[in-house]
Amino acid sequence: MKLYLRTFGCRANQYDSEIVRARALAAGATIVDAPEDADVALFNSCAVTADAVADLRQHVRRAARRNPSLRSVVMGCAAALPGDAATPLAELPSVHALVPGADLDALVVALDLPSDLVAPTTRQTGARALLRIQDGCDEHCTFCVTTLARGSHRSRPADALVDEARALAAHHGEIVLTGVHIGSWGKESGASLGALLERLVREVPDVRFRLTSIEATEVDDRLADLLVGAPGRVAPHLHAPLQSGSDRVLRRMGRHWYTAARYASAVERLAARTPVFALAADLITGFPGERDEDHAATVALVHVLPFTSLHVFPYSERPGTAAARLPDPVAPRVARARAIELRELAAAKSEAHRRARIGGEADVVVIRDGAAACGLTEDYLDVALEGGAPARAARFAATLVARGAELRAEARATIAR
Repeated sequence: MKLYLRTFGCRANQYDSEIVRARALAAGATIVDAPEDADVALFNSCAVTADAVADLRQHVRRAARRNPSLRSVVMGCAAALPGDAATPLAELPSVHALVPGADLDALVVALDLPSDLVAPTTRQTGARALLRIQDGCDEHCTFCVTTLARGSHRSRPADALVDEARALAAHHGEIVLTGVHIGSWGKESGASLGALLERLVREVPDVRFRLTSIEATEVDDRLADLLVGAPGRVAPHLHAPLQSGSDRVLRRMGRHWYTAARYASAVERLAARTPVFALAADLITGFPGERDEDHAATVALVHVLPFTSLHVFPYSERPGTAAARLPDPVAPRVARARAIELRELAAAKSEAHRRARIGGEADVVVIRDGAAACGLTEDYLDVALEGGAPARAARFAATLVARGAELRAEARATIAR
C-alpha cells in the first residue's frame, strides 16, 4: 500500500499521525508525499473552528481530483462529530471510511493493516518528538467541540510513557508532552503531571522536555519547580489558555475554575522565579455576549502580564456546543477588529521579548539544517543558525546575537544525547 498522510490541527493529532505512520511502515506500507502517488490517503482532521473543517474538505476534494482512483480515510475530531449543513464528510469524493478521534482499532481496519501490530514511535518525522500522555477532557467549555470529539479524559500508563520517551530521546533533542488536557494526567490513580515529569526527567536523561497547553491553575508547586528549576531538562515555557480577561465572559464560556485575577497571580508568580521564561496563551474574541468593556478588560490584562506570544481567534460557532445556543451574538466584523487589536499587542510583546534576549545564552534544538538552518530556544524563540550548525534534532548551547532584524544563535558547545 502507498499511503499519503495529511494532518490538520494540534500536536495531539500530529502524534496520532506519527503512530499511524509507524504502524503502516511496520506493515510494509510506503509513505508517499503526494496524493497522486497514493493508493490510500489518510486525513487526520481538526474541528476547532469552521475554517479548520473547510480546509479539510478542500484538501479531500483536491486530492480526489488529482487522483480519481484514490481511497480516502478521514480520522480525528471532525470525523467524530455529526455532519453540519455542508456535505457530510462521508459523502466527499474518494472518502470510504470515517474514524472518530484516534480510534486505532477502527483505523487499522479502515486501512487494512494487521490488527495485532503494535508499533510505538521510536523516531518521528519532526525534529522535536511528540509524546501524547492522555486523551479526552472532562471539562465542558461551552465553545469547545473537542470534548464531544475526543470523549472523556483517560491517561496513558506512566511505564509506557517512560519507555517511549527513552526510545525517542535517542533521536530527538526535545520531547513535547501533549494531549487534550494534559494537566489532568494521572487523576484516575491519584498521580499528577508533576510526578510524571519528575520521573521522565529522572529516568530519561539527555533530552529536553516541553509541555503543551496546560491550565495556569493546574501548575502546582511540584510542576512549577521543574518549569523554573530544571534548566536543560524542562523548557521554561508555559502555554496557559486564558480565552478572556473578563470574568463575566469566562463564566459564559464555562471556564469556572479560575478568574482573571487567579490566572494573573498564577503566571506572575511563576514568571518571577526565573529570568528566562516564555508565556503564551489562547484568546477568543467576539464570544457571544462579549461587550466593549469585556474586550477592554482582556486588553488591559494582556498589557500587564509577561506574555511572549498569543494565539488570538475570533469566535467560531461549533455545532453541538452550548455556546451555539447563547444569546447576544457579536458581529463578525467586531470580533475581527478585536482580534487585530490583540494580535498587534501580542506582536509588540513578542518583539520586546526577542530584544531582551539579545546577548543572552540559550539552549537550542536544531529544527532545520542546511543552507536555511534554524533552531528553537528553550523559551520558544525561532533563531537562525550560523553555517556549520549541528544536524537536525541536535541540541547545542548558544549565544543569541542580532543580525539586522534577525535573531541568530552562535554555537558555544554541543549538548550530547
